[in-house]
Amino acid sequence: MIHQRTTRRRLAVAILLTLAIVAVFIVRLVDIQVVRASELNAESLNKRAIEHSVPAPRGQIIDANGVVLADSVTRYDVTASPADAATFKRTGDDGVTAEITVLDAVTEIANLTGTQPNDVLLAVTKDPKSNFAYLVKGVDTETFRAIRDLRIPWVYLRPQPHRVYPQGAVAGNLVGFVGTDGPQNGLEATEDSCLASTDGSATYERGADGVRIPGSTITTKEAVPGGTLTLTIDSDLQWFVQQAIAEQAMAIGAESGMAAVIRVDDAHIMAMADWPSVDPNHVDGTGMAFLGSRAFNYQFEPGSIMKGLTASMLIDQGAASPTTQVVVPGVWITPDGARIRDSYGHGPMRWTLTGILEQSSNVGMSMLGSELPQSVRYDYLRKYGMGQETAVNFQGEANGSLAEHWNVQKNYDITYGQGISVTLAQMASAYQAIANGGVQLPLTLVQGCTTPDGTVVDLPSTDATRIVSESAAKTTVKMLESVVTGGALSRELTIPGYQVAAKTGTGEVAANGVYTSDRIVSVVGIAPADKPEYVVIVTFVKPQIMKSSAAAAPTFRKIMMQVLKSYRVPPSTNTGEGFPTTW
Repeated sequence: MIHQRTTRRRLAVAILLTLAIVAVFIVRLVDIQVVRASELNAESLNKRAIEHSVPAPRGQIIDANGVVLADSVTRYDVTASPADAATFKRTGDDGVTAEITVLDAVTEIANLTGTQPNDVLLAVTKDPKSNFAYLVKGVDTETFRAIRDLRIPWVYLRPQPHRVYPQGAVAGNLVGFVGTDGPQNGLEATEDSCLASTDGSATYERGADGVRIPGSTITTKEAVPGGTLTLTIDSDLQWFVQQAIAEQAMAIGAESGMAAVIRVDDAHIMAMADWPSVDPNHVDGTGMAFLGSRAFNYQFEPGSIMKGLTASMLIDQGAASPTTQVVVPGVWITPDGARIRDSYGHGPMRWTLTGILEQSSNVGMSMLGSELPQSVRYDYLRKYGMGQETAVNFQGEANGSLAEHWNVQKNYDITYGQGISVTLAQMASAYQAIANGGVQLPLTLVQGCTTPDGTVVDLPSTDATRIVSESAAKTTVKMLESVVTGGALSRELTIPGYQVAAKTGTGEVAANGVYTSDRIVSVVGIAPADKPEYVVIVTFVKPQIMKSSAAAAPTFRKIMMQVLKSYRVPPSTNTGEGFPTTW
C-alpha cells in the first residue's frame, strides 16, 4: 500500500510539473505570438529584410530630329554591409578553394576601381555594426562585372542613373548640365519638372550570412522615369553655327561670339550658338561667364541693326516712305542741343530713307526717327520685345535696358541703337516679326515634354502679336535689300541666286559711363527676302583685329548659305527693282 501511494504521489508530481512547464510555454507562446507579435515581427523583419531605393532614369533631351543631346546611362555604386564583412571562401575556376580576408577583398575592389585600399577598408570598418556603407560610387558596366565576379558575399552593387551628353559641346550652352547636387544650368535646370524622375523602392531578404536570398525582392513603390524634352534646334546646324562663330571669333580676337537661326513662320530657334561654349561632359573646362547662353543673358548696345526697327515704325506710322528725301550732314547739332555724327566724315548727302539704311547713317536715321514722339517709339520697342525677357524664359535671361523716358541725347541715340541695351535673342525675335509680315510669334526653344505615358505637355504658346502692318514689314524688308545690293559690305553679304535683306551694326561699348574703343559688331538678315523663311543674326563681342561689322559679315553669309542649302530653300524668283537710295 505504501508503495502504491508513493507511486501515485510521484505521478501526481510529474503531472503537475508537466502542466507547469506546459503553462510556462503557453504563457511564453501567447507573449510571443499575441502580446509582442507586432514588435517581434518588426524586429525580425528589420534583421532580415533590407529596403533599398530603385533609381529611375532622368528624361532625355532631344533635338527636333530626335538626336539625343542629354541622356542617362547606368552606373553602379559599390556598397557593403559592414556588419557582415568577414573572411569567406572562394572556389576558383581551377577548383581550388581559398580563404579571402576582408583586407584581400577591399584590395581587389580598390585595384579594379582605381581607389586606395585604405579608403575602401575605412568605409567597411568605420561603423562595423552598420548594414550599409558606400565603398565606391559610379563605376561603369565593365567594372561592375569585374566586381560582381569577385563574389564577395557582403558587397552589393546598386545601379544608379548617370547623366551623359552624347553630342558634347553641341548645344551645351542651351542644354546645361547636371552636377552632384542636381540640375545646375540651362534647360536641365529650368525644365527639371519635365526631366526629373521619381525613384521607387523595394525590399529583399537576406540570410544569416548576409547574402541576398534569390527571389525575395518585393517592389514597394514603382520607379517613374523622367519625361523627354524635345527642342526646336537642329543639332547638325547647331554644330555648324558653333564652328563658324568659333573660327571667326578666334581670327578677329573677339572676347566672345553669338549667333542664331530663326525659322520665320513659327519663330522656332533652329540654332542658338555661343562661343566659348560649355561641354556638359567637362564643365570645369569652361569659365563661369560662359556656362550658360550669352545669346540670352548678355546685354549690349546693338548699334545700327536697330535702324531696321526704327524704319519699320516710320513706315507703319506714315511718317516716312522708302523714298522720303533727306539732306544728311556728316554731323548734326539738333535744335535742342544733341550732337549726332556718322561713322565716317562726309558733306551733305541727298539720301532717301532707303539710302539712309544702305549707308547706315546715324544722322539721317535720327533726323527722321526723332519726328515720332518718344511715347510712340517706346511702345513699338516694347511690342518688339525690348526691355523684357523673350518667351523662351531661359535661365538667367536678361531683360535688356529700355527706359520709358529719354533725355535729349538718348532721344536721338535710340533711333540708331545706342542708349538702349538688348540681347541677341531679343533682336532675333524682332527681325522674325519684320520677316513675318509684321507679326511676332513667341520665340520658341522647347517644343514640348513627352511624359512616360506618352502625353505631350508644356506645349509652347503660339499667340501672335501684330507689331507693324504687313505693308510696313514688307517695305522694310525691301529697303533692307539695298544693304546687300549696294552697301559697303555688298560683296560679303551677297548669296548667288537669293535675294537677301540685311542690316549691319557696330555698337560702342561703355565702361564707367564713358564710351571706350571696344566695339560689338553684328549682322542680321532675312532670306529669301522675296519670301522670307529664315532670320540669321551674328554678333561678336569686343573684337581686337577688326572692329566693324565687316568682321561679322563673312560668318553671316556662311551660316545663311548653309541654312538655305540644308533646308533646300528654293532660289528667289522675284528680282524686282529696289527703292532709290539717292535723289
